Amino acid sequence: MTVAYVGLGSNLAGPETQLRTALTELDTLPQSRCLAHSSLYRSPPMLVPGQPANQPDYLNAIAVLDTGLSPLALLAALQHLENQHHRQRAERWGPRTLDLDLLLFGDEIIDLPELTVPHPGLYERNFVLYPLAELLAEQAEHLLIPGRGTLASLLTACPRGELEKLNFKTVESDVP
Repeated sequence: MTVAYVGLGSNLAGPETQLRTALTELDTLPQSRCLAHSSLYRSPPMLVPGQPANQPDYLNAIAVLDTGLSPLALLAALQHLENQHHRQRAERWGPRTLDLDLLLFGDEIIDLPELTVPHPGLYERNFVLYPLAELLAEQAEHLLIPGRGTLASLLTACPRGELEKLNFKTVESDVP
């Protein structure tokens, strides 16, 4: 079994409901169990050249899975869940009903055409780092993001900005 971290995001079709449902569904993936998840966080859309303007704010969270799936099998399962939530991939960084990103898979570094782990944007996205730090509070000083440094060092280089933690947490668990 491997501990994997999955980023969840939504800004369409009832984002809070999308994320609540997805968190429940993650626990039903084959050979997998959701150990914990962060609170929800609200953030404005990323400012990326070419990104569609005037999107609604996003809601994001991080889930911790204990999985027996391979990285590519887990990616396929996550994409299947996105499809069940009517995810459209019409425009890059466009609005979405559900986005599930495989952020970390144990301490593996994966560089394949269909999957890069650690997720390439993880180290610079406040809506990933701060929920991850919430889950790993005492471990942030020592948790090594492969190829990037410790979670604590990444947090100091990534301002919180307009990221807003919301009052939502349903699963309490010790994270390995």
